[in-house]
Amino acid sequence: MFLFRRREQRLTVGEARARTGGDRPEAVLLDVREKPEWRAGHAPGAAHAPLTGLAAGAALPEEAQGRPLAVICRSGHRSRQAARILAARGAQVKDVEGGMNAWAAAGFPVVDERGNSGSIA
Repeated sequence: MFLFRRREQRLTVGEARARTGGDRPEAVLLDVREKPEWRAGHAPGAAHAPLTGLAAGAALPEEAQGRPLAVICRSGHRSRQAARILAARGAQVKDVEGGMNAWAAAGFPVVDERGNSGSIA
């Protein structure tokens, strides 16, 4: 699958957007930030599973189960932790370098919980 074509385990925000967007995405963009951060702003179409829940053994959201994952947080630190947890569970996963800070800096869309223009907290 796409996530293991290269040896590195990280994606740029451009690679993540290309692989998780469009009509037939190759993977699910999984945001592992906490609920207040998610509410303030996230990538459109991303699934949400806070790192704290994943670390405690929570299941992935239905739309992310059995799919390749591109994991994102605010800056890239928590997504690396989440990627290790999910890989240990057998998921095909890479984390996104620079996180939502890099996503927003690249000019990619960010929406709040209501679908309006969001911000990265």
